[in-house]
Amino acid sequence: MRALVVYESMFGNTRSIADAVALGLREAGVEVEVVEVGTAPTGPAEDVGLLVVGAPTHALSLSRPESRRSASEQADGAIVSMGIGLREWLAALPTGHALVAAFDTHIDRKVPGAASRAALKRLRRRGYHAAEPAQSFYVSDTVGPLVEGEVERARRWGLELAASSLVGQQG
Repeated sequence: MRALVVYESMFGNTRSIADAVALGLREAGVEVEVVEVGTAPTGPAEDVGLLVVGAPTHALSLSRPESRRSASEQADGAIVSMGIGLREWLAALPTGHALVAAFDTHIDRKVPGAASRAALKRLRRRGYHAAEPAQSFYVSDTVGPLVEGEVERARRWGLELAASSLVGQQG
């Protein structure tokens, strides 16, 4: 099985989680490509059995151009995703039937919204099937860093995704 991991990241935290998820998938024997949303293909190739998308949570959902501009003003260094965000990429994504999973990063506190849930909802509307429920990973502050243990938790989630995706492909 092949997997494509597409991420949007402002400060690098979501990119770190994407890399950790990909590591878990690879450990399970999945061939994985990880791409930043601005350079992502317009849709997964036909041989991609699992599409994983990730983004930071902005205003309880996926980022918008205005929220990305605001985030860039908070950055000490360079912004990772300078172009389109996951919201725009998903809007242009063709319908499909691949298994999908979504994750997000947000501040370590209970908030009612999450980019991952919004992304999964958009993917389901396009005909994709969720391999796992949406997953959130936490940062200690707006710009980070990730809360201790979150990278390892993301790697383990990648292993779980591989297992559930393989079962989903057999069924």
